[in-house]
Amino acid sequence: MRFDKGNYYYSELLRFLEFLIPPSSSVIHIGCRTGEIIGYLKASHKVGVDINPQFVKHARERFQDVEFIVDDIENLHLKETFDYVLLINVIEHVNDIQRCFENIKPLCRCDTRVIIIYFNYLWEPVLRLAEMIGLRRRRQLLELYLSAEDLEGLLSLSDFEPVKRFDRFLLPVYIPWLSYILNNLVVKLPFMGRLALNYIIIARLPLIRKPSEFVSCSVIVPCRNERGNIEELVKRVPQLGRATEVLFIEGHSKDGTYEECLRVQRMYKTLDIKVFTQDGIGKGDAVLKGFREATGDVVMILDADLTVPPEDLEKFFDAIASNKGELVMGNRLMYQMESQAMRRLNLVGNKFFSVMFTFLLCQRIKDTLCGTKVLWKEDHLKILAGKGYFGDIDPFGDFELILGAAKLNLKIVEIPIRYRERVYGTTQIERFKHGLLLLKMVMIAFRKLKLV
Repeated sequence: MRFDKGNYYYSELLRFLEFLIPPSSSVIHIGCRTGEIIGYLKASHKVGVDINPQFVKHARERFQDVEFIVDDIENLHLKETFDYVLLINVIEHVNDIQRCFENIKPLCRCDTRVIIIYFNYLWEPVLRLAEMIGLRRRRQLLELYLSAEDLEGLLSLSDFEPVKRFDRFLLPVYIPWLSYILNNLVVKLPFMGRLALNYIIIARLPLIRKPSEFVSCSVIVPCRNERGNIEELVKRVPQLGRATEVLFIEGHSKDGTYEECLRVQRMYKTLDIKVFTQDGIGKGDAVLKGFREATGDVVMILDADLTVPPEDLEKFFDAIASNKGELVMGNRLMYQMESQAMRRLNLVGNKFFSVMFTFLLCQRIKDTLCGTKVLWKEDHLKILAGKGYFGDIDPFGDFELILGAAKLNLKIVEIPIRYRERVYGTTQIERFKHGLLLLKMVMIAFRKLKLV
């Protein structure tokens, strides 16, 4: 059956790919057949590859904005790199999957994402029947019977790292209401994904962006009514990589925090300390100001209350510089806390939101509310470019980073830390008010990340 944009399965698949891939990206589709997916996909640079010259000839006639090439994934000759590499229902028809993964390595950079869409072998009888009665175009039936876990294992053997996985389509034909309910809601339920038509795996090749000795760091410290912590923090922040700057973003304090920041800046002239007053109010505004002013390759957010030891930033730096993760967050919930570090109700809330965000992001997140977060500045610019997708929903600045990283399929990792009691000042958290805001963000994230 000839694909056009009115075909439900391919239209929905294309819509999901456009959710995954920003329009400014470069994309290569290997095994593109007659080019419909890559042809309709919104991207700035598009390349289609197929082993069949007739398919490529037909694709070139239809889609002039795509470069089409005759080549074989098992003997690939391309050397250009891309933001995204698409392998759609092609892996199940090759002779050597591991060799295919080795062959696409030259197409990848450290920030490239490989998107693999693979038929669930449980659907083989259904696909065979669909071909027999003309509901599906004839092609070679599944030769390989692999689970998603098998495929992830083969990726790992070729040094690729699975970032996340989606399960799509319980009903690949359009029936009003029923298709939406099954494909957008029921398939997301625990264990129902095992019955889905497609596994979609997103993987990356964890290459080092830059040797750690050449990486510069910016430590952003939002501070409001934290006068007693400023000098101690400066003493304890480690010097990381090539250079480390500390940016205090003061939030209209009433205890002389701004004046204390200036005093410390004058006193520690050998350190690169910068002091700013935020333009608006709230931690989110302060964090955004810090990102704008930061000059380092890597940007770190460190709360001024010293509940997270500044010395632990070395662990975060090692994780980001070695590309073990692209958004590195603190995890306060693994080790035993000091007795007054976190109130019981706050702890319950943290655990609830960790479960919710693990479900929403398709990556395991144990502590969403730890203020210490580290990422590359270039990745933050990408997150900022897509900020409009979620809207202005985050007064804290944390969830804008988490949701933005999830949307870009960045690898999120957590560093266990020992959470300390506050020694000066009082917490800025209003449990019930901020808890309601977090629930609102969960509902928006569910709509924007799951109902797609």
